[in-house]
Amino acid sequence: MMTATRQGESTVSGAVLMMAFELGAQKWLVGFSTGLAQPVRRREIAAGDTARVRREIAAAKASFGLPADAPVHSCYEAGRDGFWLHRWLTREGVINRVVDSSSIEVPRRKRRAKSDRLDVAGLIRLLARERAGETKVWSVVRVPSPAAEDARQLEREIETVVADRTRVRNRIRSLLATQGVAWRGWRPLRHGLAGLRTGLGDALPPLLCARLARELAWLALIDARLRDLRQLQAKAVVPDSVCARLQQVRGVGIRIAARLSCEVFDWRTFTSGRQVGALIGLTPTPYDSGDQRREQGISKAGNRRVRTMVIELARAWLRFQPDSALARWYTRRFASGSARLRRVGIVALGRKLVIALWRYATTGVVPEGAQLKPLA
Repeated sequence: MMTATRQGESTVSGAVLMMAFELGAQKWLVGFSTGLAQPVRRREIAAGDTARVRREIAAAKASFGLPADAPVHSCYEAGRDGFWLHRWLTREGVINRVVDSSSIEVPRRKRRAKSDRLDVAGLIRLLARERAGETKVWSVVRVPSPAAEDARQLEREIETVVADRTRVRNRIRSLLATQGVAWRGWRPLRHGLAGLRTGLGDALPPLLCARLARELAWLALIDARLRDLRQLQAKAVVPDSVCARLQQVRGVGIRIAARLSCEVFDWRTFTSGRQVGALIGLTPTPYDSGDQRREQGISKAGNRRVRTMVIELARAWLRFQPDSALARWYTRRFASGSARLRRVGIVALGRKLVIALWRYATTGVVPEGAQLKPLA
């Protein structure tokens, strides 16, 4: 005798509940399913309402005929909500994945339908495919521990303050340029604003002069804040830490050492240099299809902060470590080439350099020919 099964009820032994989030500032859309053939159960809840999420998980298990202790697998795209939801789900016993949104496959049509409902269903399908054994469905973000995430705040605050200072300085330069004022440096400008003359020899307009005074006062506060932060950063370096060891290499300052340590080396584990290069987006992206073969440049799919700093470090390496093996390699391959070839060479040098520094930070092997600073 055959037993009828209601639509939406799971009959698979050992089935799990799959859950996907589409996160927004005001509301969340949560989808539930048990497999690729299962219609997605969608529920809209207020953003951050974890108690409602807990109730919806229990209701979905009952709706799909799952036992109350059935395992739950979930996913959501990395974004403005950070990792607090991942940590809450983990505490609730949910196996969660934070997904890199740029790694999610999408149709190649010029115009395609996109909505929260479609996104949730798409995440459920990708989650089901991953659980079925596909390994290249998406890229999962490595979630830092709360301590590792907190350790990045000082370096990122310094980065933000430096950007604020650049914006204010550019604004002041632009205001002066509209009057044809000759540039005389920041310190003379602060003390001699009243004596400035326009390109016509006249005094600055009073409202513009007052605005410049306020901008300069704001710039002085930013400079003071930046000095305090850099002093805190210098005091926070622990002897024999990764940051301290990196600073021993000539050409590696505290800014570069702090960023490499807190963003990459302190809390991540690598098994090869290829993984280090992929993390910061310095891996090549060849295009090989039929008779067409070309190189599209680096992927730029990794940590933008570290990638920018690594390129800066590569230029400094040529100045401070000219006798190292990496500097000689760059000189032999790229130094006599065109401007474009030299730019390509700097990127290649940056990739080799960050891998060499990773080996030095983890194993103590000094890059070949590199000089170390004397211990303070």
